[in-house]
Amino acid sequence: MQITKFLKEHYKHFNAAALIDASDAYMEHLNEGGKMMVTLAGAMSTAELGKSLAEMIRQDKVHIISCTGANLEEDIMNLVAHSHYKRVPNYRDLNPQDEWDLLENHYNRVTDTCIPEEEAFRRLQKHLWDIWSTAEKNGERYFPHEFMYKMLLSGVLEQYYEIDPKNSWMLAAAEKNIPIVVPGWEDSTMGNIFASYCIKGQLKASTMKSGIEYMMWLSDWYIKNSGGKGVGFYQIGGGIAGDFPICVVPMLYQDMEMHDIPFWSYFCQISDSTTSYGSYSGAVPNEKITWGKLDINTPKFVIESDATIVAPLMFAIILGW
Repeated sequence: MQITKFLKEHYKHFNAAALIDASDAYMEHLNEGGKMMVTLAGAMSTAELGKSLAEMIRQDKVHIISCTGANLEEDIMNLVAHSHYKRVPNYRDLNPQDEWDLLENHYNRVTDTCIPEEEAFRRLQKHLWDIWSTAEKNGERYFPHEFMYKMLLSGVLEQYYEIDPKNSWMLAAAEKNIPIVVPGWEDSTMGNIFASYCIKGQLKASTMKSGIEYMMWLSDWYIKNSGGKGVGFYQIGGGIAGDFPICVVPMLYQDMEMHDIPFWSYFCQISDSTTSYGSYSGAVPNEKITWGKLDINTPKFVIESDATIVAPLMFAIILGW
């Protein structure tokens, strides 16, 4: 527990203290029988959060995930194409011509990391085409993450593995079959590719289950899992990955008129968004009380910092590292 010991000794004030308090409350929530949703925004998969998140999943510290389509696919891309990634430490110095040169060389930049098109996007595309088209021929429909699970569990990608598979959070999630909600999947690379097949008439849009169906599924899951200590909400970043699932509670309470539905029973957000100008990602947790998402007594934490720094440290404490 060397990491935890160091953090408990030195992280005493401000955002550092909030990190410790939120970690302790996370563990207390689990120890009292609660479940936890983790939401992933930004480029957490490309940031290799799987190195700690995968173990959180294996040790039942995470029970459900909401993520962007980018995070869903980019963890798998890192799994199969890691050695082909290009790191650009001086990304702040790039000019438009430098960026164009990266595009011409089939690299797509995410801050300091460039994802290789051929080894990452196209490598997944051909296997997903097989799975998508087979499902359509059989009259089957699945959610985006279910198709990814099928691909991972089939073993077709093992020939390409370039990192230790224990560091892939998607593989850990597939092996545990934990539920994932992927709102707005259509704006991801694989979502764009699926849409292109539909435009060309090679696939039907209905083969992929929709965001509305995700919300319907999530409402059923929440009803079944919110008893006792309830479900906590651990939000990494902002955006749709967090906005979409947190709304299931006011929807059930207000629109379904289920007035005994529990609020989210823990809330923590890691964010660097400023609290101004209507920024939902930067809204303090108390604002969520007014929307029927959090209770007055829900433990609430905001850590205003870089999630690539904070999340692994929190996971280390929760895992006892």
